[in-house]
Amino acid sequence: MGKGCIAATKYFLFFFNLIFFIFGATIMGFGLWILLDNQSLIAVLQDSSMVLKAVSYILIGVGSFSMILGFLGCLGAIYEIRCLLGLYFTCLLLILLGQVAAAVLIYFQRDSLRTETIEIVSQVIETYTGQNKTAEQAWDYLQRTMQCCGWLGSEDWDVNHMIKNSSESLYSCSCHNASLQPFNVTDSGFCSDASSKLPIYETGCMDKVGSWLFTNYGIILGICLGVAVIELLGMILSMGLCKTVHQEDYTKVPKY
Repeated sequence: MGKGCIAATKYFLFFFNLIFFIFGATIMGFGLWILLDNQSLIAVLQDSSMVLKAVSYILIGVGSFSMILGFLGCLGAIYEIRCLLGLYFTCLLLILLGQVAAAVLIYFQRDSLRTETIEIVSQVIETYTGQNKTAEQAWDYLQRTMQCCGWLGSEDWDVNHMIKNSSESLYSCSCHNASLQPFNVTDSGFCSDASSKLPIYETGCMDKVGSWLFTNYGIILGICLGVAVIELLGMILSMGLCKTVHQEDYTKVPKY
């Protein structure tokens, strides 16, 4: 391999490692968001799901590891250190296999994950008091922004303790249909209405979230494939450079 090709391989590998470093920072940031966020469905699930908390810690760990790996890959590429290049290839292979295993696990556990989500959200709705707890704030935010009510439908709120034990006709204020009167409804807590048909959204948030995922599945799939391609290219370039460095070292050995 000519010197020009070696130099190109080095700098391409450095570039891919830089991308990998940024990718690791993004994963770590996503894990921190899951852990600290209090304005989305994640916060609702996190209060009751130890699995989600464990996932957030795993993402933070994987992101940190990816950043370190990207840094080591940059060093190995620039200084042509064979041991770092070999370590980089091995770690990338393990990460790629781990991602595939995680995707397969999520696919085969999708029914249990769906059931757990329904149970957690049902508990939040049943015990909702409007006292600005983290999970309640997150659920109000989700219903308000996604324009939905309940998880499966607005009838989910029929089991709420406050609504069942009230002499008034109460409903969740965040379920209020913004296109219907009254127009000055608060963002959280309970609202009352004397009409026979409550001015609320009827569609459940599960359908809304599913619709959002279906609409954006191309972007999500593209990101996943892009990450996989970057990892594969990094593995190919690291092995090519490692092999070249080995051949150069062999030719430098004095022959007697």
